[in-house]
Amino acid sequence: MHFKTIIEPFRIKAVEPIRFTTREQRAAALIAADYNLFKLRAEDVLLDLLTDSGTGAMSAQQWAGMMQGDESYAGARSFFKFEAAVRKVTGLRHIIPTHQGRAAERILFSTACTAGQIVPNNTHFDTTRANLEALGVRAVDLRCPEATQPSLVAPFKGNIDLAALDRCLTEHAGRVPFAMITVTNNSGGGQPVALANIREASALCKKHGVPLILDCCRFAENAWFIKQREPGQSHRTPADIAREMFSYADGCTMSAKKDGLVNMGGFLALNDDALAAKCRNNLILTEGFPTYGGLAGYDLEALAVGLKEVLDEHYLEYRVRSVAYLGDKLTAAGVPIVQPPGGHAIYIDARAMLPHVPQSEFPAWALSCALYVEGGVRSVEIGSVMFGRQPDGTEKPAAMELVRLAFPRRVYTQSHVDYLAEVLLYVHSQRDRIRGVKLVEAPPLLRHFTAKLAPAHDELLTS
Repeated sequence: MHFKTIIEPFRIKAVEPIRFTTREQRAAALIAADYNLFKLRAEDVLLDLLTDSGTGAMSAQQWAGMMQGDESYAGARSFFKFEAAVRKVTGLRHIIPTHQGRAAERILFSTACTAGQIVPNNTHFDTTRANLEALGVRAVDLRCPEATQPSLVAPFKGNIDLAALDRCLTEHAGRVPFAMITVTNNSGGGQPVALANIREASALCKKHGVPLILDCCRFAENAWFIKQREPGQSHRTPADIAREMFSYADGCTMSAKKDGLVNMGGFLALNDDALAAKCRNNLILTEGFPTYGGLAGYDLEALAVGLKEVLDEHYLEYRVRSVAYLGDKLTAAGVPIVQPPGGHAIYIDARAMLPHVPQSEFPAWALSCALYVEGGVRSVEIGSVMFGRQPDGTEKPAAMELVRLAFPRRVYTQSHVDYLAEVLLYVHSQRDRIRGVKLVEAPPLLRHFTAKLAPAHDELLTS
């Protein structure tokens, strides 16, 4: 018999208590944190959906693997296990470990890019954009047209705009060190990229003599969406689809804290021998020797196991359905979200939910603060605080004002999600009470991490 209920494909062996707080305690904590959820103490958060990066639970096999960690400085056995696991998934020749994804970005970008160049992407996420802009490189987003319409249901809203990519590579010939595609497209609502889109983008890049790099931190989720949604792919395994995805790329950057199922780690993988040699030399300056790259041997062991576990179909079905389950509840209640739900997160369309809050008062940031005060839920703004400041210092409203609720992997159960739905529906019912916020102090790059904000009016939530 075929039963409809999709259960967690694991049993719980260890638990961590959650600290319950009152609304008054949370309101005080938010003020003390300068209205910045990044600056909250984690113990003051009930459901922590700030990010799915490094916040997952590792398996018994991963913990067992860690006991085998070889901590030799050079040539450790654990590195070769890690290298073989990455090569099996990606097929790429040169595997360079890093402590996390932004280190892989920094090493690649500082090695391959110079000021005045242009790097196109379907959509750059925050650290990707910042690492490029810090070098004087222009990060260009070429999202497909349907990606800018949150309520539109389309299967692959993460696609790169192929016509725009062709124009970019033609108009800026000689100024593009490489093109990128982010899978899944985090800034665009966690939306997947079609296999055909990656294939065609690769062909365009080859025509123009430009390498293609995948930002592949959620490659397994992307492969699952391809299997479910792309014609002719349903019979294939996620591992097989992933391998084809990587076959069209010349390299990749990876934050393994997502689909590597580890709390710390990442890598850079390349096919170009000369570029890889330069990147390894760059790695040694700040990360460590090329066979550990800023990671302990036990981290490499856990990552090698995680890259296998993440491609398990039962896990991917449960993972994606958990997010869709919340999306279904919100859609039925009229809460505006990016449709269809992404693989790792629900994205609330704050501009649609709070039309009375102007973009200059950061509606997504205000909504994220309200969710914390009312229900102890920590989320993250993906809007004009994160992406509004331009490289020249001017302000430009972001294309969308989103609140991302990112699901840590293998951490929360269905009852947690049911509670989350209750909080979201309550805040939605009280949405007319939410007021905007203003920036008080912020650094020039990645300001959302440390900025100080305050209510734009007398209070965040009116009586």
